[in-house]
Amino acid sequence: MSGTVHLETVEPGIVRVVIDQPERLNAINRAMWDRLGAILSELDRDESLRCAILAGRGERAFSVGADITEFEAIRSTVDKAKAYAERTHAALGALRGLRHPVVAAIEGLCVGGGLELACNADLRICGRSSRFGIPIKRLGLVVAYRELAPLVQLVGKANALRILLEGDLLDAEEALRIGLVNRVVADGRVMDEALATARRIAEGAPLVARWHKKFVNRLMDPRPLSPEEEDESYLCFGTEDFREGTRAFLEKRKPVFVGR
Repeated sequence: MSGTVHLETVEPGIVRVVIDQPERLNAINRAMWDRLGAILSELDRDESLRCAILAGRGERAFSVGADITEFEAIRSTVDKAKAYAERTHAALGALRGLRHPVVAAIEGLCVGGGLELACNADLRICGRSSRFGIPIKRLGLVVAYRELAPLVQLVGKANALRILLEGDLLDAEEALRIGLVNRVVADGRVMDEALATARRIAEGAPLVARWHKKFVNRLMDPRPLSPEEEDESYLCFGTEDFREGTRAFLEKRKPVFVGR
């Protein structure tokens, strides 16, 4: 049975994007990459969304990345590999560029393209038995620049090279130590913690969450900020949510944000 990627509504304002091919450890074939990109583009247009959770089906793996059984047909030459990358990069770019916060809920293996996906989420929560790595030194292929950049930004040059050159899998505690994940919880509690995290995010002003995600990602770019970008930092003061937030604080009540 061919795998898929599907969207689940968890509760108002929170959705779950599920990589669903558990019999192959949630390996992602070309059609699944395309479907993932389409779902993320759809979510980007959703004004009601507060947070998305990205997960793999089952407890054995978040994802082991690209489906190697397709390589002979679609990735066996330079030209084929570049065409394939256009589609995978579109999905990864849609994830990184999604204006809403994304929490990756990582159970089991998170390797290869699965780790690349997780690195493009905003927060990563894993179980104690999770394992991380990009062991492609055994396949004779490299991680392209666009795929590599988020990993380097998270863990730095030395740790990124360790992951790539040694090719061993890191355990959850080591992933936490080097900044690859934000939180390690007991196996079986990953989705509960991811949902609790999503709810904390969803409680805040959605425009603020989107701006903060945008600003932090922009600061990864070494180019100087433009005056227009600097000015965007102050647009929040003209929003209805800012007025509601300050009123609620003074009135000692919980704010009700509407995203305007």
